[in-house]
Amino acid sequence: MNSEDFLEGQIILIDKPLTWSSFQAVNKLKYILKRNFDLPKKFKIGHAGTLDPLATGLLIICTGKFTKKITEIQAQSKEYTGTITVGATTPSYDLETEINAVFPTNHISDDLIYQTTKQFIGEINQKPPIFSAIKKDGKRLYEHARAGEEVEIAFRKTSIYEFEITRIELPEIDFKVSCSKGTYIRSLAYDFGKALKSGGYLSKLRRTKIGNYEVLNGILPNDFEKLYEL
Repeated sequence: MNSEDFLEGQIILIDKPLTWSSFQAVNKLKYILKRNFDLPKKFKIGHAGTLDPLATGLLIICTGKFTKKITEIQAQSKEYTGTITVGATTPSYDLETEINAVFPTNHISDDLIYQTTKQFIGEINQKPPIFSAIKKDGKRLYEHARAGEEVEIAFRKTSIYEFEITRIELPEIDFKVSCSKGTYIRSLAYDFGKALKSGGYLSKLRRTKIGNYEVLNGILPNDFEKLYEL
């Protein structure tokens, strides 16, 4: 490929590593491409859907004229695999924050888990986590949370197309979920724990698909860099 290819537009499938932010991944690719190709200062590059640092998996990066496709790609359905840990909650609904409450799990059977998944199939009302980037009163929700401020968060409608339990080894429950744009898997973990009359938080998350794009076809950022090593 040459600079014109990236300016005309490319879709690059990245397998984002754990602890990397989506912003870091985009910056890494921008640095690699600008270092190896004669690209203008205002070279356009961006991602189609944020992944939290504690999540891994598919991050779609668009370059040049293909940055116009970002909104269209973001609107497509997503598939994730992950682990819900039951018996406790955290303020962020994942491992970003410490456990703030514990709950019993002795009553949780395999059958209860499978039956409870049915409550979450179809269109559901979901409340985004307080530790999220949604804006409220001109500030990100996580800014309110870190300042210790209480804010009212409105429910949002989202769709869960599939919710499959793939392993049960309490307190861990592995799952695969297919959902619409705007679904918070952290909120799903929290709500699932609550529906089990216990608590729950997301302890592992991997995005495997966006529309027809699959992480199986993705590349790690450092391996992408090796493609252009002299």
